[in-house]
Amino acid sequence: MHIEYDRDTCIGMFQCVDEWEAFQKNLDDGKADLEGSEERDDGVFVREVPDDAEFDAEYAARVCPVDAIKLFDDDGEQIV
Repeated sequence: MHIEYDRDTCIGMFQCVDEWEAFQKNLDDGKADLEGSEERDDGVFVREVPDDAEFDAEYAARVCPVDAIKLFDDDGEQIV
């Protein structure tokens, strides 16, 4: 499972931060940061989700008010 985070879309509500510790508040930018992620050429940040964090990652994606976070299973199908 992997997560994709479009930081440009983020509006800094930080709801994801409350759901998964991989998201951290960046008060300087007014947006969340996804720890351990790599930025693709299109500006989206991507990282693998550990098995023990799948539930938290899913909630982080579900609570984002602007759908900046997407979650994909191992087959590449979007879950959230």
